Amino acid sequence: MKQEQWLRQIEEVIQAGPYQDNWNSLTSHPVPAWFRSGKLGIFIHYGIYSVPAYHGEWYSRNMYDKNLPEYRYHREHFGPQDQFGYKDFIPMFRAEKFDASQWAQLFKQAGARYVVPVAEHHDGFAMYDTEWNRWNAAEMGPCRNVLGEEKTAYEQTGLIFCASTHRAEHYFFMNNGRTIDSDVNDERYADFYGPAVARQDLLGEGQHIASEDPRSEGPDEAYLTDWMIRTLELVDRYQPQALYFDWWIHNHAFKPYLKKIAAYYYNRAAEWGREVTIFYKHEAFAPGSAIFDVERGALSGISPVPWQTDTAIGKKSWGFTNDNEFKTAEKVICDLVDIVSKNGNLLLNVGPRPDGTITEKETEVLTRLGDWLRVNGEGIYDTECWKQFGEGSANVTGGYFQDNAETPYTASDFRFTYKGGCIYAFQMAPDGGEVKIRSLAKQKKRDLLIRSVRLLGDDAPLPFTRTEEALVIPADPRFCSQTPICFAIELL
Repeated sequence: MKQEQWLRQIEEVIQAGPYQDNWNSLTSHPVPAWFRSGKLGIFIHYGIYSVPAYHGEWYSRNMYDKNLPEYRYHREHFGPQDQFGYKDFIPMFRAEKFDASQWAQLFKQAGARYVVPVAEHHDGFAMYDTEWNRWNAAEMGPCRNVLGEEKTAYEQTGLIFCASTHRAEHYFFMNNGRTIDSDVNDERYADFYGPAVARQDLLGEGQHIASEDPRSEGPDEAYLTDWMIRTLELVDRYQPQALYFDWWIHNHAFKPYLKKIAAYYYNRAAEWGREVTIFYKHEAFAPGSAIFDVERGALSGISPVPWQTDTAIGKKSWGFTNDNEFKTAEKVICDLVDIVSKNGNLLLNVGPRPDGTITEKETEVLTRLGDWLRVNGEGIYDTECWKQFGEGSANVTGGYFQDNAETPYTASDFRFTYKGGCIYAFQMAPDGGEVKIRSLAKQKKRDLLIRSVRLLGDDAPLPFTRTEEALVIPADPRFCSQTPICFAIELL
């Protein structure tokens, strides 16, 4: 379908549906029940960048920047950038061991409820079959519709299929290649490397400042129109139940197009009879029109509306690298509990190898997470936040890019959730000793009355007393654990 036809179709779908392209209409769109209840999703960064496997998924940009180690690494291992460019990794990206069904089983066992593969990263290589980008995995590299295979496998396994598109940043992402002798300047590959707009403020590391500023100069109309159509083709072809956008779409130039994308997507979902949503960063969408996402960070308190953290098991990179370091299962579990106690969801990333296998360390973390959730999931899934997220002195630092440090929890730190007449109290660093939950101390007036207390994973009721200081549960060897334990406190 040509661009003019797409533009007509976009307007027709918007005009005919329940949602219009304005914030007043879009803020009436509800948060899906599957998101509220699911709590845990899997993010997947899988693409060409896994082939060089050096430093991170921004290799495609950084290999053209003389000031960065990726530039030197590339020349030493693959040759000059005008003779071996990023495009030349495509034949090396074969996905020969990729098995979407195996991924789906692993993610299901890990306790995830939804999955968000990156359909296209900043590098401009689509992981799906598309009419709008000949540089795609169905026609090159693996010659497989990777995203399409994932959709089928996840939905067959009972997981919610979503998709992430980072195409917006492709406007400038490869622009360092304009400053050196490289294949980015070869017009034969212009449709792969994109405009690669070499504005001074978007070159090198300086782009972080310009791209974070919503008032800075944005893309031109031609690029924005093309980006909108590519996004909505993804919507129509694959019907994801969430669309994830990375940063820069908060720039003022994107705003009219974001409203059209959201209205079109929400109207299409009404036709499909499916609950959908959009994940966004910074201030790209008006509050209430989509779900706010915090990259590699969290909130320090309860949000009045559902939100999400996206982070990775890998500490250094979202995609596969040979030198990545990984979080422990204990760290991931503590993060999940803390996030859920504050009305949030955790979107946890893995970065598969170029052959399509998931690293042993990430597999171990996912397996242990699933084991923990099979015991403690009652206090995670389908819950809501309690009147306070927790107690104790330890808390995370709120904001973006804060999540690699271990939070120094002690046996006095708790996180709370609530469901169906039960308060769930997670002891974050149990030591086997006497448990004191001060937030449930006996009150003289208007007190919560407690029927019973039990440890998740053991149906036997626990002895407890309530004093004016705390709810007290006697010491028990079962309370000694490297991961949080959960007490289900049933109200009378």
